[in-house]
Amino acid sequence: MSSTPGLSTTTQFRNLLLSDQLEFICEAHNGLSAKIVQEAGFKGIWASGLSISAQFGVRDNNEASWTQVLETIEFMSDATTIPILLDGDTGYGNFNNMQRLVRKLEQRKIAAVCIEDKLFPKTNSFIKGDAQPMADMHEFCGKIKAGKDAQSDPNFSIIARVEAFICGWGLAEALRRAEAYRQAGADGILIHSALAVPDEILAFKQEWANRSPVIIVPTKYYATPTDVFRQHGFSIVIWANHLLRSSVAAMQKTARTLKEQEHLLSIEDKVAPVTPRSCRRRKTAISRKAPKTPAPSCWPHPAATNWGNSPNTSRKPWSKSRAPPSSPISSTPIMPSESKTSWSFGAIKKRP
Repeated sequence: MSSTPGLSTTTQFRNLLLSDQLEFICEAHNGLSAKIVQEAGFKGIWASGLSISAQFGVRDNNEASWTQVLETIEFMSDATTIPILLDGDTGYGNFNNMQRLVRKLEQRKIAAVCIEDKLFPKTNSFIKGDAQPMADMHEFCGKIKAGKDAQSDPNFSIIARVEAFICGWGLAEALRRAEAYRQAGADGILIHSALAVPDEILAFKQEWANRSPVIIVPTKYYATPTDVFRQHGFSIVIWANHLLRSSVAAMQKTARTLKEQEHLLSIEDKVAPVTPRSCRRRKTAISRKAPKTPAPSCWPHPAATNWGNSPNTSRKPWSKSRAPPSSPISSTPIMPSESKTSWSFGAIKKRP
């Protein structure tokens, strides 16, 4: 587990943002993927708007409502202890929507939100980005100020995502907007680029220097060595959508194999096991102690049997030839009220 005991998620994220070394956070889009990110050792999670939309089966165009996104990240927060940075698109509306969003995120222990300076509803940055309009800079500064005014935790962070390179406006506009957002109260700048090389973001970082932390998303310039990012002093690298994309590829392959071969043997060793190893070992140990003669299949389920204790006289008491099933470990019959074991997916739990 990568979380720091005793520190709130907002403090953990602020420490990542201000760290003197390059930090990494990874995309997740539901409770399961968030837990996988934490178990892999990452110190933080990027709740990707693209990935959350895709797992709903809709476009990255605010077709999933902000309350649906909120419900999803609540599951993610409940499943983990590391900080979550929400990809909050444009803030889901005007400054009033932004204030309500910040309050709701804090209630769910989300550490930070990133908003981008485009119009609502937004369009994915990699779809004809140079044709997408940008938000009015002063109005966007108002959203940042509104969000900062609404937060109750001083360590909750608002990251301003600058889309000037995406929309074809160039370095000068990117720097102008980033400075305005910093003065409006943004805790960090996410500078975005759709080029296959890091030229734009490196030029920005050189001119920006260390005015505030800078976050990058190298989805398009993925071939750039990570040491380049370290040498230029970036704060955080986001692996932005790769869990979703890898899961899509795996599911497509599994679905095609099942359709073509019509049996499970061909894919069983390529998917996650249904039962964890600890449970499989326990089941094996129990099966070795089980009676050699299997129980008759005609026995009724205990829940459907009165075991001779019901006033219903139409059912005969149990005889020696029709005894209730016995435990594989003990010869004592297991009555409904005496059962101590409840089974859940992948684990064995004992009832008190």
